Amino acid sequence: MPTPILMPALSPTMEEGTLSKWNVKEGDKVSAGDVIAEIETDKATMEVEAVDEGTVGRIIVPAGTEGVKVNAPIAVLLEEGESAADIKNASTGATKKGNGKAASAPPPAREPSAKQAEAGKPASAPPTSTLLLQAGEERAFGSSGRTYASPLAKRLAKNEGLDLTTLKGSGPHGRIVKRDIELALKEGAPLARPTIAPAHAPASIDPRLYPPESYTAVKLDGMRKTIAKRLRQSFNDDVPHFPLNIDIELTKLLAARTSLNAASPKEGEGAYKLSVNDFVIKASAMALMKVPYANASYTDEALLLHKHADIGVAVAIEGGLITPIVWKAETKGLRQISAEVKDFAARARARKLKPEEYQGGTFTVSNLGMYGITSFASIVNEPQGAILSVGVGEERAVVRNGEIVIRAMMTVTLTCDHRAVDGAVGAAFLGALKQFLEEPAAMLL
Repeated sequence: MPTPILMPALSPTMEEGTLSKWNVKEGDKVSAGDVIAEIETDKATMEVEAVDEGTVGRIIVPAGTEGVKVNAPIAVLLEEGESAADIKNASTGATKKGNGKAASAPPPAREPSAKQAEAGKPASAPPTSTLLLQAGEERAFGSSGRTYASPLAKRLAKNEGLDLTTLKGSGPHGRIVKRDIELALKEGAPLARPTIAPAHAPASIDPRLYPPESYTAVKLDGMRKTIAKRLRQSFNDDVPHFPLNIDIELTKLLAARTSLNAASPKEGEGAYKLSVNDFVIKASAMALMKVPYANASYTDEALLLHKHADIGVAVAIEGGLITPIVWKAETKGLRQISAEVKDFAARARARKLKPEEYQGGTFTVSNLGMYGITSFASIVNEPQGAILSVGVGEERAVVRNGEIVIRAMMTVTLTCDHRAVDGAVGAAFLGALKQFLEEPAAMLL
């Protein structure tokens, strides 16, 4: 009996996603564990593995479809001896954004384009180059026409902000491949244009305030929508926030950092380069262990005091931010923390983090010092009880022993959920953090 392949739930909170790519085509044989597709969630791109063996009898949801609901059929798998004629009453269950309708009958073997579907016109047979793409290639669309690119080239172009429509491919059938991206980077190829929403103005905008011709509408992706929804709920509805800030002298920390980096091998597996943020993450973990009531989450039934300091590190990526987690950070050294954060940041920008690497955590560190921001207050990422905002380290005039001297200083702000972290607890945490950062050797005790 034909077996439907359902849209998987890649995280506990996932309700829908974008089926970004098929790695198989109709007629391909697959085995359990084979990667058959890629799904984009609000935070990452995940690979989907086959759970049974068989032959792909029909692809119901084409690559690039947005808003595919969890558990909706996306393809049909045939067992040995079965054929496409055995597929009956297959329902896509997929709702494309913008029309609010689900198909009530199985689509033809080759999906029509969006414009053809809306006009009710049958799709013409695809050209040979289109059929080749179904084996795992990607399409990028630009004002000048259609450009074909390999998945790796597309990912590299996205990470570097390159406009694929301006490049000429050197691969088979004019496909853009990795070497074309590398050559374009050397020659300074144009940057990609933002994804533009349909020409009509958003319904929520009063045209008397902002005439449609006075702005460019950049389409919201799933990540930006999720960020807006969760932080609005946190800030307005659920979490009573309050900020605490403190100034920290970095003289000994910078000296320790310079000394440790100088001791690093120049290259190879053991090489490392510590940042100030690595010290902040480690010191935050140690401070949470010293002040356990700061490492807390509020629920209506109980206050959860976490046994480990699982530190989320805010990483800015295209379209928003993500907070991969350094688990049990209090047990890890600076070199390990530094390596993990660098790895997380690289994979976050490539949308390759797994949900278990960024969901959860007990505390978050957000650092905007590299942008020259002196101080700021972040919004608590519920159900965490607090978040630390780190400003730039800079030379300031301060008073020491009655004299004005120049010192490297940094301002940090702790935003607390008042239901879980009271003012005195927050102040105690900042006191412990200040001690660890001003006397880095104290983290060894």
